[in-house]
Amino acid sequence: MADEPLVLGIETSCDETGVGIVRGTTLLADAIASSVDEHARFGGVVPEVASRAHLEAMVPTIERALKEAGVSARDLDGIAVTAGPGLAGALLVGVSAAKAYAYALGKPLYGVNHLASHICVDQLEHGALPEPTMALLVSGGHSSLLLSTDITSDVRPMGATIDDAAGEAFDKIARVLNLGFPGGPVIDRYAKEGDPKAIAFPRGLTGPRDPAYDFSFSGLKTSVARWIEAKRAAGEDVPVRDVAASFQEAVVDVLTRKAVRACKDQGVDHLMIGGGVAANSRLRVLAQERCEAAGIRLRVPRPKLCTDNGAMVAALGAEMVARNRAASDWDLSADSSLPVTDPHVPGRGHAYTHDHVHEVAKENLYS
Repeated sequence: MADEPLVLGIETSCDETGVGIVRGTTLLADAIASSVDEHARFGGVVPEVASRAHLEAMVPTIERALKEAGVSARDLDGIAVTAGPGLAGALLVGVSAAKAYAYALGKPLYGVNHLASHICVDQLEHGALPEPTMALLVSGGHSSLLLSTDITSDVRPMGATIDDAAGEAFDKIARVLNLGFPGGPVIDRYAKEGDPKAIAFPRGLTGPRDPAYDFSFSGLKTSVARWIEAKRAAGEDVPVRDVAASFQEAVVDVLTRKAVRACKDQGVDHLMIGGGVAANSRLRVLAQERCEAAGIRLRVPRPKLCTDNGAMVAALGAEMVARNRAASDWDLSADSSLPVTDPHVPGRGHAYTHDHVHEVAKENLYS
C-alpha cells in the first residue's frame, strides 16, 4: 500500500472545482466545490462565472482534500490536473494552480485528459481496467464511444455525437418543461413516475445507413420541444412525467444499443460507462440488461464518481506514475480541445529542473 503512488488531482474543466487524492487505486479524498447554483438562473454554465468560482474555491478545496485524506502535501508523489478538453478559462485556473503546487513542492506535474480520466476513475471502484475496455462517456459536453487498450497511452475514438451531447439534450428539454437546471437529475426523477412508451420519440442515427457508433440528439430535442409546444398551443396540459420518461427512454435506448454493438463488433467483453449522464438510473438498468444478454461485463462507477471530480484526475495521474509515464513540463498549458487520443501531455524531458530559488521557496512554504 505504501509503495503505491500518492497523487493529488485537480479538475476544473467546467463548473465544479474537484480535488481528489488517491493512493494507487484507493480513493482517500474527493472534495468538490460546485458553482452550479450560480449558473442555474442562466439556464446553463457561464464560463466567466465558472472561472471566478474556481479561483475562489481552489485553495480551500485542496486543503479540505488533504485533511480528509490525512496526508501532508509533502507526502505526495505527483500532482495531476485536467489539461483539456473543457472551458478554456476554467481549465487555466486548474492548470495554474497545479503548476504552482507542483513547483513549490518539487513534485512531478501531469497534465491529463478529461475524457481518459472519466474512464480511469472506475479503477477506484472495480479495480484495474481490463485491456481492452470499451467506454461510453456521456455528459453535458460529450457523448463518445472510446476503445482503451492502455489508459495512459492508447485511447481510440470509435464514435461521438455530431451535435448535442446527451447531457445537453437533458438540460434543454428540462428547460422547455420548466423543470430547472441541471436537467439530468430532475428528468430522471420525473421519468420514474411516467410511461416510457407513452410517446414515440425518434431514435437518431439508428438507420441501416447511419454511422454505427455516432450519436445525434438534436433531432430528438427538436421533436420533443415541438410536441410540447403543440400541446400548449392546443390548450392541453403537458404530461410532464410521460414526456420525461419517453424522452429519457429514447436517449438511453440509443446509447446502450450503440455501445453494445461496438463491443460486439470489436470483440470487447467489458463496457465501462462514465460521465455525468452515467448517474441516470434508467441508463444503468437498460445497460445492465443489454450487457447481460450479450455476455458483456458492465462497469459503472457510483454516481458521485460519474460526474466531474478530482478523484478521476488523481486516478489517472496515479496510473501515469505507476507506469513511469513522462511528466509534463512547467510550460504545460490548457487545451480546450485536447483530443482523447492524448491521454496526457508528456514533457520533453526536463520537467523537474530544480534551481536554488526553487529549493528556497519549497523550504519556506512547506517547512
